[in-house]
Amino acid sequence: MKIYKNISQQRYLWLNKALQSNAYEAWLIDNGSLTLRLQKRYARFSVQPVALKFAKPIQDEVALLHLPVHKTALIREVLLMGNNQPVVFAHSVLPRTSLRGAWNGLGRLGNKPLGATLFANPKVKRTPLSYKKLTPNHALYKHAAQHLTQKPSYLWARRSIFSLNCANIMVTEVFLPQLLVI
Repeated sequence: MKIYKNISQQRYLWLNKALQSNAYEAWLIDNGSLTLRLQKRYARFSVQPVALKFAKPIQDEVALLHLPVHKTALIREVLLMGNNQPVVFAHSVLPRTSLRGAWNGLGRLGNKPLGATLFANPKVKRTPLSYKKLTPNHALYKHAAQHLTQKPSYLWARRSIFSLNCANIMVTEVFLPQLLVI
């Protein structure tokens, strides 16, 4: 058992398995393109941009991307919409150095899905997925929940890092309750 000197450190721990994720498990553990899966499920799929700005990433994102603490990155947040309902909140961290070269257009996607770009290139490598049950005190929960009329007690999320020619970006997908409504 791990003992934490600072209980707030637990907020930043992500799991290697989607433990007790129940109805969300099949969505969480799927290694394929979430965009493609949503396009197959919903007759009307779209991407609704929410935010695109240079800002400091969340503390655990900085560590995983090996960014200096004081550096900003391009933060892109979108809602993935299924039949005009938000079903996934996507949060991407694009370090400035990753916006050069092959990925120089990623900051200008607008309402185009990032996943389609990432999975279209066979040279893109993806780290294993990690998972977290986000509670209301987590920054990503707060960002995602502001687009919900009813706030659940938690939201499931997964994340991974995509790499191309030594350029890394982190993509976190927060699964919203409407996804489970058929």
